[in-house]
Amino acid sequence: MPRNQDGTLCPAPVIFTMIGGKWKLSILQILIFHGTKRFGELQRELEGITQTMLTKQLRALEDDGLVVRKVYAEVPPRVEYSATPDAMALRTMFQSMHQWWIDHRQEKSDEKNLELQQ
Repeated sequence: MPRNQDGTLCPAPVIFTMIGGKWKLSILQILIFHGTKRFGELQRELEGITQTMLTKQLRALEDDGLVVRKVYAEVPPRVEYSATPDAMALRTMFQSMHQWWIDHRQEKSDEKNLELQQ
C-alpha cells in the first residue's frame, strides 16, 4: 500500500477496491440518496445489470459493511437492501464528486458529446 508524505499508509487503494467497479458506486448512490430498496427495484434502476451481477455486487458490499440485507419472514419472501451508517458517511464524497464534475468536467464532456454528434 502506498504511503502519504507523512509516512502513514494511504487507504485509497483499499477504498477503491471496496467501492470500485462498474456497479458498486451506482448501487451505493441509489441506497444512500433514495433509501432502502428491494432487489427488483435496484435492478430496474441499474439499466443493463444482470441478476447475477447485482447479487454479486450486493454481497460484496454487504461483506464490506456498506450494505445491510434484511429478510422478512413473509410469503412470498421480501428482501430489502439499505446503506449502513458507514456507507451513509460516503454521502459527502458523492456530493463532492458531483460538484467536481460540474466545476471541471461537465463542459468538456458536453463539448465532446457535441463533437461526436456532428
